[in-house]
Amino acid sequence: MTTVVFYIFAAILILSALRVITAKNPVHAALSLVLSFFTAAVLWMLIEAEFLSISLVLVYVGAVMVLFLFVVMMLDVNFEALREGFWNYFPVAAVVAVVMAAEMAMVFVIKDTGTKAATQVVALPQGVSNIKQLGVLIYTDYLLPFELAAVVLVVAIIAAISLTLRRRKNTKYINPADQIKVKAADRVRVVKMKAVVEAPSEEQKPAA
Repeated sequence: MTTVVFYIFAAILILSALRVITAKNPVHAALSLVLSFFTAAVLWMLIEAEFLSISLVLVYVGAVMVLFLFVVMMLDVNFEALREGFWNYFPVAAVVAVVMAAEMAMVFVIKDTGTKAATQVVALPQGVSNIKQLGVLIYTDYLLPFELAAVVLVVAIIAAISLTLRRRKNTKYINPADQIKVKAADRVRVVKMKAVVEAPSEEQKPAA
């Protein structure tokens, strides 16, 4: 039954991936990519890679693809004009695709007997979670690389914000420090003026 489910989801993954590159509507292509990511997560779940499966759903399907859809739907891009030079680059793209397919085929066809035992999948004992084992390895043996990766990501986020931050002259913004320094006397000013006296009408004017 597991093999049947694998082939069903693998077929869905291939069809959705083809739909991503053949759909004319960018929104339909992005939705097909969401389906392909989710199907790949299901395939990872079949090989008991729960952590990778959940990460793929949360990070790519839940965050990245939502951002893609937001950008595609907000920007009014003329995609027909972008596709005008598609066939000019098709020969180069076809050569690259053939080379990539040949490399992937070589990985599956060529068998190294020396590393066959090392690459076999070892089933975990009953009641042992691979997520727990991965967490133990990350926070013990690979703690320093994990922290370095976190620092690099934080620096990348700060650099991206600094590069894209632009202060517009026409934008009105308020400085919280200036708001705190303001006193009641600075906001309201009492101005003393003389009372206004109405001018007498023609009937009230005294006779000459």
